[in-house]
Amino acid sequence: MKLSTKVAVIGAGHAGIEAALAAARMGVDTVLFTISLEAIANMPCNPSIGGTAKGHLVYEIDALGGEMGRAADAVTLQSRTLNLGKGAAVHSKRVQADRKRYQAYMKAVLEKTPHLRLIQAEIVTIGKNESGQVCSVTTHLGEEWDCDCVIVAAGTYLESRIFVGGVNYESGPDGFLPSRGLSASLAALGVTLRRFKTGTPARINRRSVDHSKLEVQDGEEHALPYAADTPEGYLDGKEQLPCHIVYTNAETHRIIRENLSRSAMYGGHIHGTGPRYCPSIEDKVVRFADKERHQLFLEPMGADTDELYLQGFSTSMPTDVQAKMLHTLPGFEHAEMMRYAYAIEYDCCDPTQLTATLEFRDIGGLFGAGQFNGTSGYEEAAAQGLLAGINAARRVKGEAPVILPRASSYLGTLVDDLIIKGTNEPYRMMTSRSEYRLLLRQDNADARLTPIGHEVGLIDEAHYTAFLQKQANIEAEIARLRATHLSPARVNPFLETFGQPPVASGVSLADLLRRPGIDYEALSALDDQRPSLTKREVLSAEVQIKYEGYINRQMGEVSRHEKLEARMLPSTLDYQKITGLRLEAAQKLSAVRPATVGQASRISGVSPADISVLLIYLGIR
Repeated sequence: MKLSTKVAVIGAGHAGIEAALAAARMGVDTVLFTISLEAIANMPCNPSIGGTAKGHLVYEIDALGGEMGRAADAVTLQSRTLNLGKGAAVHSKRVQADRKRYQAYMKAVLEKTPHLRLIQAEIVTIGKNESGQVCSVTTHLGEEWDCDCVIVAAGTYLESRIFVGGVNYESGPDGFLPSRGLSASLAALGVTLRRFKTGTPARINRRSVDHSKLEVQDGEEHALPYAADTPEGYLDGKEQLPCHIVYTNAETHRIIRENLSRSAMYGGHIHGTGPRYCPSIEDKVVRFADKERHQLFLEPMGADTDELYLQGFSTSMPTDVQAKMLHTLPGFEHAEMMRYAYAIEYDCCDPTQLTATLEFRDIGGLFGAGQFNGTSGYEEAAAQGLLAGINAARRVKGEAPVILPRASSYLGTLVDDLIIKGTNEPYRMMTSRSEYRLLLRQDNADARLTPIGHEVGLIDEAHYTAFLQKQANIEAEIARLRATHLSPARVNPFLETFGQPPVASGVSLADLLRRPGIDYEALSALDDQRPSLTKREVLSAEVQIKYEGYINRQMGEVSRHEKLEARMLPSTLDYQKITGLRLEAAQKLSAVRPATVGQASRISGVSPADISVLLIYLGIR
């Protein structure tokens, strides 16, 4: 029997799911392979979706037509918006998700999607034809599938190994089988692999914790959803499960220091590089020796389980030390561990081998997504999977690829960072990574990306019509606020209540909205003609008016940089022959092969003077 498909996706984690759904929804025959159907959409680390910058990515996934936002909304246990004390650019939604319900939701969506087959099988080899294009995948059972494109979304499964103190063994996350053999096949294709490490804390039985000794962290009222088609009041009237806060102490740190040699990481057992921005508790104690305590969050794993997740307490200590550490925490004196903490090592690729489409530069039809590309986090993985799935489908259909510039999205920033700068540790998205973060807010993700999602076929006409109406409502309200002027006699009593100086002449509602401490809701006392708008529409209109000056400044920066981004570099350009280009720059440019002058300018080791030389050379060729 001849087996074939157009797109083969390897791995059904967060990257693989979005990749497979995107390709299938674009009408391309797709097969999603997973070592275990029980591992679909697994959350081996924290049971949450979103967070600082990660929430932005979830909104962007939804804007492009992905599934993560809808799934997160459907299984939300608690929702909070982080950084509300700061500017709108860094406001980030984060939800506690019901881990098992999230898995069930995603599995059901995959099973019901046309053009998509879901198969439990381990892929051990990827075939390549004489022209250097991938042409097949082979399972551990010997089945060979012909295909046009392969998307590797293997997560942390490639030759993965678990470490707990001095004990280590082959295993995928959460006790699932590792992927054996695929790494060798990828290396044979020419993929450069490296070894990364991550970890996770123990899971605690709820009934063994004295919650009266912990700080309560409740969810927010009237939380806005991730997905555009989720009703705004999706959590209204629903009970949100609380999280709790606890702190380490001197005794916790003493036990950790006395047992550092027994840690798999400090004992020399682990050779992979771990994430700098999500370190183990022993790493925190060593690196931040001056800190007397570290904050930990106790989070629910689901509505129907007593398992709790202790965020910030990941470790590779042996089990007896884990118990001693845990029992030093207030309220955890008698805590029972249901799952021990562990560290995990795995293979991943060097992402500088990829193009902005997430296709390997020298291996046609082979795409990478998620932790296989050297990233960390469910949201980063899902966003990459979506982009890889879109571009694999468009390659099959003979259509132009989708390339997202840095100024378009956090996803565009993420991809650009990976393929141009590379990463020496698991990459984590943060708002500080974007120079355009005021333009890349959560509230305008749809304005930035939904037209692209519609163009590629992931946003249907009904949703696109609703999107266009939303944008029209926002623009109309901004225009109305600018055009509505009020007299000093009416405005000054209002300003006095806010401790604001009076005005001597008429002032617009937009001018009032820009004043510190005055928001759209407060203006209702002066504005009895306002239209009926959704909370999302109000939020976008308010932010655009309040930050108009800063937004215009950043848009000017984007325009200036677009000239460099538009100047394409020939793929066959011999940098060694460019007179005046420094040797280091020529070597870096030859290795990375940037597609544009803008990308070249962001390569470490390439100076502004080198870019000037490059521009002069391009101008006289």
